[in-house]
Amino acid sequence: VPVPNGAYEYWWQFKPGDQYRTWMRRPRAGGAEQLVLSEPELAKGHDYFRLGAQNVSPDGKLIAYATDRDGSERFTIRIREIASAKDIETVTKVSVGGIEWTADSKAIVWTEVNDNWRRIKARLHVLGQTGEDRVLYEETEDKGFGVSVAKSQDGQWLIITTSDHVSSEVRLVPAANPAAPPLLVKPRHAGVTYEVDVLGQTLFIRTNDTHVNFRVATASLNVPGDWTTLIAGSERDYITGIAAFTSYLAVQGRRDGLDRIVLRKDDGSETVLPFTEAAYTASIGSNLEPDAPLLRVNYASMVTPATVYDYDVNAGKLVTRKVQQVPSGYDASEYESQRFFVTARDGVQVPVAIVYRKGFKPDGSGKLHLYAYGAYGIPTMPGFSANRLSLLDRGMAYAVAQIRGGDDLGYQWYLDGKLAKRTNTFNDFVDVAKGLVTAGWAAPGMISAS
Repeated sequence: VPVPNGAYEYWWQFKPGDQYRTWMRRPRAGGAEQLVLSEPELAKGHDYFRLGAQNVSPDGKLIAYATDRDGSERFTIRIREIASAKDIETVTKVSVGGIEWTADSKAIVWTEVNDNWRRIKARLHVLGQTGEDRVLYEETEDKGFGVSVAKSQDGQWLIITTSDHVSSEVRLVPAANPAAPPLLVKPRHAGVTYEVDVLGQTLFIRTNDTHVNFRVATASLNVPGDWTTLIAGSERDYITGIAAFTSYLAVQGRRDGLDRIVLRKDDGSETVLPFTEAAYTASIGSNLEPDAPLLRVNYASMVTPATVYDYDVNAGKLVTRKVQQVPSGYDASEYESQRFFVTARDGVQVPVAIVYRKGFKPDGSGKLHLYAYGAYGIPTMPGFSANRLSLLDRGMAYAVAQIRGGDDLGYQWYLDGKLAKRTNTFNDFVDVAKGLVTAGWAAPGMISAS
């Protein structure tokens, strides 16, 4: 689905027979489609090819892109002129991670990887200049940390983060003045992680400094380390991301294990996007401009195939842009799902989502497949899978359990399935299976599992 950004809207597509994407755009004011980047052409003649980061310059004339053509996971960054489809220079052959442009489209910021595949430096490359690129930040304090680069939603700030996934530290560099000294938001502290977005003179910070499920705080650019709570941490609500748009703050999270997107305005009023199915997954999609009167959202449920919505903020409604097509045919009205909780042996309530073809009766005589993961803080969300339809059409039910070890119900849910508490993960899985049999969703011995 095309994503607007400046004078153009961008999308990718697979042409018939191709194994790689072709990236396209067209003027928002009207006009012919234009080729931005052809992965099939870049892959031609190579046994291995992978496109890493790619980013179009603010003036729309150039694209910086990274490729790996030997599987080493060390990417070569090149600058290409879009109009001529010709590369004008090679920046580096030792990059991993994102690429961000400065405001004037005359330089990029990229991350350098060392011999141990650690991203240790953020460098500034000015187009046309030779010699070693300037180091904006180098991680020297902790070799376990990695450096990443991003840009604020308003495009005004380059965001340089160094972290080890447990602790983090953020610096800001003006996109219009990359030579300025990086502004340290707050020094790192063991066990405290934070991320930052910027709007005007205000920082919006998502952090776990006072609550394991994160809070949202604000600060002034003048005193970036003085944080004031905007949204307090909560046992029930797990805050997983923020985006500071001009008109509102978008907050991504989960409540009781189900995805939730909240739009908060300056006056404190909040709008929760209206997802009504029993079990689903939803996330904020690609929104590249400073404001999003139409917020791009990705959605799926155990019944509804992957769907791209635009949420019309003023009208308060979801507008369908695209729905995944199932080649063999699919009628969502023939299926239904439920979500409920099963009590584990230690009394903890474990969420379970189940889908089945209408007519399935939980009378203790049926068959069921149970899936769960429960590790590395990776949630198991109740989304759509065409692969399971053949099981449903043969009379089976399919259940997804959100067992401990993932962060489905918050960061503590992850910690409660880790290290000395690892057995909770396996106990949850067994207890859910037993609970489904007791509730009649499957006959004893008629559960397959993965």
